[in-house]
Amino acid sequence: MTQSIPMMLRDLHAETIKSLRGNLDWTFDMNDVLLPIADAAGMIDEKLVNGRDKPREFVLGRNVQTTCFEITEPEVDDEVKTGVMEANMASVLAKYRESLLERTKHHLGYPFNLDLDYGALSQLQHFSINNLGDPFIESNYGVHSRQFEVAVLDWFARLWELEKNEYWGYVTNGGTEGNLHGILVGREVFPDGILYASRDSHYSIFKAARMYRMDCEKVNTLVSGEIDCRDFKDKLSLHMDKPAIINVNIGTTVKGAVDDLDLIIKTLEETGLTHDRFYIHCDGALFGLMMPFVKLAPKVSFKKPIGSVSVSGHKFIGCPMPCGVQITRLEHINVLSRNVEYIASRDATITGSRNGHTPLFLWYTLKRKGHTQFEKEVQKCLRNAHYLKDRLRSAAIGAMLNEFSNTVVFERPQDEEFTRKWQIACQGSIAHVVVMPNITIDKLDYFVNEFIEKRAVWYENGKIQSPCIASEVGNTNCLCVLHK
Repeated sequence: MTQSIPMMLRDLHAETIKSLRGNLDWTFDMNDVLLPIADAAGMIDEKLVNGRDKPREFVLGRNVQTTCFEITEPEVDDEVKTGVMEANMASVLAKYRESLLERTKHHLGYPFNLDLDYGALSQLQHFSINNLGDPFIESNYGVHSRQFEVAVLDWFARLWELEKNEYWGYVTNGGTEGNLHGILVGREVFPDGILYASRDSHYSIFKAARMYRMDCEKVNTLVSGEIDCRDFKDKLSLHMDKPAIINVNIGTTVKGAVDDLDLIIKTLEETGLTHDRFYIHCDGALFGLMMPFVKLAPKVSFKKPIGSVSVSGHKFIGCPMPCGVQITRLEHINVLSRNVEYIASRDATITGSRNGHTPLFLWYTLKRKGHTQFEKEVQKCLRNAHYLKDRLRSAAIGAMLNEFSNTVVFERPQDEEFTRKWQIACQGSIAHVVVMPNITIDKLDYFVNEFIEKRAVWYENGKIQSPCIASEVGNTNCLCVLHK
């Protein structure tokens, strides 16, 4: 072999990253879509019937993944090349770790708590832990973490005031699965029910509508992002002969608005729907766990006529992989569960095999932090969110912060590179920062200072007017020329 090890390493590394096909047409003609795709502003048509609507065209975003680390297999019985390959893999992973550290420094737009400390659980990563089936029925597969999963479910059932013998739930793979399960339970309880969801609801709610072929009414929202109960009442009156399945947002995706659960229940009752003719699912992906620790905040409780609540575990809690918790009433789960002999358990979850490690992470955090630490972290988030809003407004940048929320909404940056750097979530003319426990004042100052500098370039130091966002955040929160 004439080539040196360092030369081989360089060659291997150069060949590792391959471009994906560059001649793909990223515009599609959807000839058989089940649900209209959101446009650039994230808006979807008013009404879906059986989850179907007319075809429409959509264009993927700019950030199409064009590279990958190619998998090259080692040659048989060649120890030298195998060693080089292992060294190459170590180099790739080290560089990937560096990139993760860098991207974590500039993470503001998505609701993930990146303040992680799970070293104590590393000793368990060598086991294939699978919680397949019903958490409350031990299957034939013995390498599971049900004892931790049930403890986590008990904790959340107590938080939402549902007795131990009256609830059922499981640890999901994330907020979307929790929503899919909650809406599925509602659909099974009321097979002919109409799904009602505000236009600011998470996209997974409308995914559920198309997956389950449900009639769906999209309800208008107030400027805050909260559901408009007057429009909700009007929509309900169109289908008085059918039960109602309602998605209630405990913190909307973009504006962090909390739907008024009590007003929604009152609206249902005023319309003539008794408690046995409606099912309410509460999507609390981020704020469902924060709101119980906010003073004077409205309460989510199973003492009210709700059917299910779901939260994400990788958001406020800070689990290092996507997961969540779904809690529903035990009486409801029987309508969709089926016994499965193969696993000697009951099938009542969306997925079969379920990650057995995530309950360990959730249990560890709940046990270590508890109510006291969660309350401190919630107060820190809200305090820092007010700080960010005030700093933006003091720089003449329109900003909105809903009551009880940690999501600060402001004008959409004009520079895509700046948006990507800070990983800002955008919709239409607005963007937001979700102030999580790991977000410090120093990081917020760094972001605002750079934002101010960029705006001076975008708007040529005031020669060009900044955009009006009053339609998105209200006149009092917009600081354009018309609304100062």
